[in-house]
Amino acid sequence: MRKNFWKYVAYRALRTVCQTAVATIGTSVVITDCNWSVVVSASILAGILSVLTSIATGLPETDLEKSLWMNIDEPEDSEVDDDEE
Repeated sequence: MRKNFWKYVAYRALRTVCQTAVATIGTSVVITDCNWSVVVSASILAGILSVLTSIATGLPETDLEKSLWMNIDEPEDSEVDDDEE
């Protein structure tokens, strides 16, 4: 697997962990009523599931030539000449 694949997997997993934490905290009526062990365990589990899903199904982001949210330096394969018909 390519190095960039793991960058995308890490980014996606981190985003999933944060989204799960926000959703879990949001279910509490008051922040003091929040069960932080549930927030942490659910967020970590979501991150692990995200990584496993990315490995099993692949990532569409790895097929992009340029990424708007990550600076990835990849050599271009070959330029396609549009004048050829």
